[in-house]
Amino acid sequence: MRTIVKNGNVITSNDEFRGDILIENGKITGIGSFVPGEGDQVIDAAGRYVFPGGVDQHTHFSALCNSGDKDTAGYESTDAVIVGGTTTIVDYAPQDPGKGLLDSIDYRINVRAKGKTCVDYTLHAMITDIMDCIFEEVKDLPKNGISSIKCFMAYKDSPLHVDDGTLYKILRNSRDVGVTVFVHGENGELIDRFQRDCVKAGHIEPKYHAVSRPPFVEGEGTARAIYLANKAGTPLYVAHVTCQDAIDEIVKARGRNQRVMGETCTHYLTVTKKALENEDFLEASKYVCSPALRDEAELENLWNALNDGTLNAIVSDHCGIDLEMKKQGLESFTLIPNGSPGAGDRIHVIWAKGVMTGKITKQKFVQLIATNPAKINGIYPQKGDIVIGADADLVIFDPDYRGEIRWADCPNGVDYNVYEGEPLLGRVDTVLLRGEVVVENAKFVGQYGQGRFIPAKPYAAAYVGL
Repeated sequence: MRTIVKNGNVITSNDEFRGDILIENGKITGIGSFVPGEGDQVIDAAGRYVFPGGVDQHTHFSALCNSGDKDTAGYESTDAVIVGGTTTIVDYAPQDPGKGLLDSIDYRINVRAKGKTCVDYTLHAMITDIMDCIFEEVKDLPKNGISSIKCFMAYKDSPLHVDDGTLYKILRNSRDVGVTVFVHGENGELIDRFQRDCVKAGHIEPKYHAVSRPPFVEGEGTARAIYLANKAGTPLYVAHVTCQDAIDEIVKARGRNQRVMGETCTHYLTVTKKALENEDFLEASKYVCSPALRDEAELENLWNALNDGTLNAIVSDHCGIDLEMKKQGLESFTLIPNGSPGAGDRIHVIWAKGVMTGKITKQKFVQLIATNPAKINGIYPQKGDIVIGADADLVIFDPDYRGEIRWADCPNGVDYNVYEGEPLLGRVDTVLLRGEVVVENAKFVGQYGQGRFIPAKPYAAAYVGL
């Protein structure tokens, strides 16, 4: 059976036009004007926007919280993600206890995600246990459909922390096989000292999370990662950029023709550190994430860096942690598990705060939430665009809808939503995943386990440019 999405205002990363999209066997096979035949399924998109399903390249599903022994929200909660218009995630695959990179990836695909995920997905390898085998395993990542690896420079004395020597060796081995290295660029030593000083002075409230992680620790970590990448001759991708200090380091690197790219997150574009100053501990703890939230001026710096191409994607950094887990920080902000959910809200929030305010164009919006992330992660053009031959992952968006974000309308796997009450200035109405309608009237109508693992190709955008 053919499916025709008719009469929509189609938005791509570089165009907008009125047209139809023809779908056969889960793929886009035509773009233009089509007369339905007998048996064709027709979806009328008149008065709606049609853009490619979102690609969120930074999520943490079913991952061990960085404080405690409970996993973050699991893959079954990706029903909220696809309702929000994201059809593909690039999830982080931390090493399971005692396992290397490849075994952990295999376990995630065949056990953790199997039969649960509602979106298509690929994976980043992620170092959480420095063992001898991981350096050689990097070279085998592309053979297993993995084109990227994450290194944390923050979180001193935790399993997440990667020292400079390890980072350099990972960079060198990644270069040889076209793996993109993602880095969390914060100076872990400085953060550890600042945290200790805060606690010693009796400053234990959530607002001191931001005090102990000032912008310059991110700037220094980013600069050091860029320096090591330059010496290794390897492209670098800087995760969740929050401040001008880090932006400046990326700009300087590009000025000397070094291949450095970066992303920012929905919350860093829309929420300030004032949220951490709430006297209600649990309310403030919802906003403890790393790097920390910044002030209003940094929000504008990030929007500018997206528009001029310094930053290349908007991601959610989704990390679903219940408030019960956040309570661990009652004695000190240093014990609050870092992270907040947001993969299901990314597209709605960026549309309202970015497109509707004139901060970005509709084309830039599609570029940042879909097309660029697909290119960065080696899954383009299968994902992230409306082109012939691509998977028919489509969002039909009602620009006239008005409402507000409510956790009750689309629970996200945890018991709160950091965007509760934010305006909906337009809404994802219908979503197609590989040509199948899986969201209708903003409700999930698909099947749990419908998501597929999408092998990624090496030598992606960080190597060849966008």
